Amino acid sequence: MIADDIWAKLLWAGLNVELVDLPTADGRTYPVELIRAITLTWLFAGQRSDEIARFRVGCIRWQHDGLPIPGDSGEVLVRDAVCLLDVPTHKTGTAFTKPVDPLLGQAIEAWQTVRPTQPQPQMLDRKTNEYADFLFAHRARRVAKHYINTAIIPMLCRKADVPTADVRGNITSHRARSTIASQLYNAKEPMTLFELQEWLGHRTPEATTHYAKLTPNTLARAYNDAGYFARNVRTIEVLVDRDAITSGAAAAGEPWQYYDLGHGHCTYTFFEQCQHRMACARCDFYTPKDSSKGQLLEAKENLQKMLASIPLTDDERAVDDGQAALDQLLERLTDVPTPAGSTPRQIGVPPTPTLLPIIDLATRSRTCQDGGPC
Repeated sequence: MIADDIWAKLLWAGLNVELVDLPTADGRTYPVELIRAITLTWLFAGQRSDEIARFRVGCIRWQHDGLPIPGDSGEVLVRDAVCLLDVPTHKTGTAFTKPVDPLLGQAIEAWQTVRPTQPQPQMLDRKTNEYADFLFAHRARRVAKHYINTAIIPMLCRKADVPTADVRGNITSHRARSTIASQLYNAKEPMTLFELQEWLGHRTPEATTHYAKLTPNTLARAYNDAGYFARNVRTIEVLVDRDAITSGAAAAGEPWQYYDLGHGHCTYTFFEQCQHRMACARCDFYTPKDSSKGQLLEAKENLQKMLASIPLTDDERAVDDGQAALDQLLERLTDVPTPAGSTPRQIGVPPTPTLLPIIDLATRSRTCQDGGPC
């Protein structure tokens, strides 16, 4: 890949080619319309240089709402018209059609408008062994496939004031193909590997993987979205009653630490080790929020709030999958004693189990594991 900042400068240079920028090659100077067309083809088409040199006249077509727009109708193109590029038989496959940016289509059509004033004979395409009207031809001679490397790229680098080489080597025509593919693969709404395979004209996805590389930013975003840490740890709010500590009531057995479950508070000191924490049975350590005791607790002034990270077991992580997983967990815990000593079967499981809330560390917003509000 070519670095994003350098590529952006090359794009700017290609979109602003002027007469004073035109390169000379083999003692010839091509019309500015041809130079603009071949420059934008390199910057936008994502094709190999030998394929670009073999493009045919009429390789650009327009569509709107899936219907073709006649080229000779004089119809004004709609703003959202799709530009299609016909790519000839190439290194790894047969001819195919791909969408490209309308800017490229407009540049090629501008050159085709001037080209008829300079009639060109048909020339032999050694790839297909047939005679064809080549798009990039001038004065009965085709533009050489190495013209992009020897003239176009040096011109763009000179205009953009960037070196012709970077840490990965010389800026060549083929590196644009990899750069465009990687940018499409790492876009905000990226192309899939199979879509990119079709766009590049590859036979297999394996060939496409050599061009489409994940950038570190895309990889970091995908890792964060996967939520590896959040999957294994839940963060809940803990309330510490400073009055109970300073008065010595905590030493006498008075509760001083409360885990906020969303629907109530748990005063069990070793809450992170309790097997029933995902579906709290109404044991002696549980205080529902709608009780007067729960309301008095939250109304206290000398109350310290903190966050605790609770590691999850495989069963608890499975609860994320829905109500069925929660029901299975409750069934397995039916005869497991709660911290108070009684089992859920003995004290009666609540008719409607409530999931432990998740507190977002960034926003402190609270949601239940089923996605709804707690």
